[in-house]
Amino acid sequence: MTELSAAHAADPATTLEGAHLTTLGGPHTVRALPAGQLAALAQDIRTYLIEKVCAAGGHLGPNLGVVELTIALHRVFDSPRDAILFDTGHQAYVHKILTGRAAGFDRLRQAGGLSGYPSRAESVHDWCENSHASTSLSYADGLAKANELNGRHNRSVVAVIGDGAMTGGMAWEALNNIGASQRPVIVVLNDNGRSYAPTTGALTRHLHTLKYPGDHSNITDASEAPDLFTQLGFTYLGPVDGHDTGALQHVLDHARALRRPVLVHAVTVKGWGFGPAEGDEADCLHAVGTVDAVTGKPAPTAGPPAASWTSVFSQALLELAGEREDLVAVTASMLRPTGLYPMAVKYPERVFDVGIAEQHAVTSAAGLALGGLHPVVALYSTFLTRAADQVLMDVALHRLPVTFVLDRAGVTGPDGASHHGMWDASLLGMVPGLRLAVPRDSSQLKSLLREATAHEAGPTAVRFPKGTAGPDLEAVRRAGSVDILSESGIRDVLLISYGPLAPLCLQAASQLTEQGIGVSVADPRWATPVAPELLELAARHRLVVTVEDNSRTGGLGSTLAQHLQDNAITTPIRTLGLPRTFLTHGPREQLLTDAGLSSAQIAYTVLRARAAKPLEHTITDGSPQ
Repeated sequence: MTELSAAHAADPATTLEGAHLTTLGGPHTVRALPAGQLAALAQDIRTYLIEKVCAAGGHLGPNLGVVELTIALHRVFDSPRDAILFDTGHQAYVHKILTGRAAGFDRLRQAGGLSGYPSRAESVHDWCENSHASTSLSYADGLAKANELNGRHNRSVVAVIGDGAMTGGMAWEALNNIGASQRPVIVVLNDNGRSYAPTTGALTRHLHTLKYPGDHSNITDASEAPDLFTQLGFTYLGPVDGHDTGALQHVLDHARALRRPVLVHAVTVKGWGFGPAEGDEADCLHAVGTVDAVTGKPAPTAGPPAASWTSVFSQALLELAGEREDLVAVTASMLRPTGLYPMAVKYPERVFDVGIAEQHAVTSAAGLALGGLHPVVALYSTFLTRAADQVLMDVALHRLPVTFVLDRAGVTGPDGASHHGMWDASLLGMVPGLRLAVPRDSSQLKSLLREATAHEAGPTAVRFPKGTAGPDLEAVRRAGSVDILSESGIRDVLLISYGPLAPLCLQAASQLTEQGIGVSVADPRWATPVAPELLELAARHRLVVTVEDNSRTGGLGSTLAQHLQDNAITTPIRTLGLPRTFLTHGPREQLLTDAGLSSAQIAYTVLRARAAKPLEHTITDGSPQ
C-alpha cells in the first residue's frame, strides 16, 4: 500500500461521508468546497475511478495520477469560460467527473455511453476530442489568438500535456510559436516519467535535472534555474508536487496572474493511490479491460487465452530477427502495445523507441534503410495517418525497404472515432510501389510478414485488427498469390475478402449456396498491387463483391474496381466496407454490423444486386465469358 493509501485507510475522517459524485453540480461546486475537504474529495474520486474503470475497462493509471491536479485546475480556472485542454484525452476522466458526468461511468466506452476521451457532444467543458498526442498546445495557441482577436482578454487557455506527449514534434512547433507570441497560454506539464513505458531521450534527462537540481532543490523561479522552457519564452514554475492540491492551486493562481506564456511543471505518479497500478512495471495499468478492483488483475479464464493478433506478430518478428541481423524495429512510444517488447529484450540494440513521434519514426526508419538495414515500423493504424507525408516522400519516393506493421486496423471498438484504424488502406493504396498485405489468420500473418520483410525493392505494409486471431482458414488452392477459400462450379458470384473478414464471407457463401447461387470466395493476401490472377477470377464471374474492414472511400474495393475498368473487365462490382464518417465507440461486432459487414448483410448485397440486374445465364467451369 502506498503512503497515500495508508494515510486514508488510517484516517476515516478524510473521506467525504455521504458525498455523491454522481450528483456533483459541476466546477462551481468544486470551487465552493472548503480547502479542508479537498483531500477527501480526491480520495472519493480515486475510489470511484477504481470501482468504475475496473468494471467497465478504460484508462486507469493516467487518471489516478491527475486527480489532485484536475481538482486544482477546476478550482483556479472557470471552465468552460476558461479553456482546459487535455493531451492526450485519456487523462480526462477526473475532468469528466468534476463537470457533472460521473453517473455516465457505468457505461464508460460502451455503445451510447460515455466516451473514453473528451467529447464535444458530451459537454461544453470539452473543447476538443483529441486522443492523438501532442496536439493540445497547438489548439491552445489558436484559442489564445482567437481570444485576442475577439477582445476576450481576461480568459485563460490551459493545456495539460503529459511528458510522453511532449516528445512529439508538434508540441515543440507550438511551444516555439507560443513563446514568441507572449500570449497568455498556460502549459501544465504533467510529468510522471512515462507514456506507456518510462520516457526516454534528452527531454527526459532535462526534466530530471529540473526535478532534482542538487543543492538548489527549492528553486521555483526561472531566474534562479535557467531551463529550456525559459529560453523558449516561457516563465517556468516548478517543479510542484502534483498530488498536493494546495501547492498546485498556489502555482496555478500565480501562472494565471502573469498573463503571459507559463509552463507549470507538475510532478505526478501514474496510478497514484492504487497499489496494483503503481506497482505495474509494464505501464502502471495504463489501460485495462474488466479487472478486479482490488488486485487489478483480469478474472481467470477457463483454458489458455486465445492468441491475439499482436502476440502472433510479436513472436513471428522475434523469429525473423533471430534469422536476420539486418532486421531492426522502430516504434513511437508503444513498445509493449505493438508487440516489440520481446525483441527489445533479446536484441535491445536493434529496437528503437523514438517517443510519441510518428513522423520522426518513419523518416528515421528511412535512414536505417538507407544504411543497409530493413526496419519494421510498428504502429497502431490510427497513428500512421500522422506520418502520411513521410511514408510517401521519405520512404516510397526513395523506394526504400521499410515494412510498416499496423496493429488495430479497421474497427477497434471502445476507443471510438479517433482510434478506429479505418483509413490506412485508403492512404497506403495511393502510395506508388507500396505492397499491402492483409492476413486473414495467424498463419497468414506469419507468412505475409516473412514475405514483406524479404521484399527489398520498396516499402511493404501488413495490417491486422485488434483482438484475438481466429482459427486458420485453409485455402482449397492458390492462384498466383491469391488464395481460393471456396469455389463453385457455377461462377455466379466472386466474394473477395480482404483479411480477417474472410469467415463472414464464407458464411455468406454458404447461405447463398443454399439458395442455388454459385459462389467462390477469394483472399488476395496482398491487397496491393492487384494481382493479375484476381482480375482473371473477376472476369470469369458474373458479379464481384468486395468486403473490407476499411473505409469504402478510396479503399481496396474501389482500387479493384478501377483496375477492372482499366482492363476492360465489365463484371459488375459491389464494394462493402466502412462508411465515410467518424464511427462512435462500441463493440467491434456491432459496429461492423451497423456498417453492413455481417454474413447476412453480405448475402443480402448479392441478392439485391441479382434482383436489380438478373443474370441472363450462369458461367460454369470452362465456359466462355
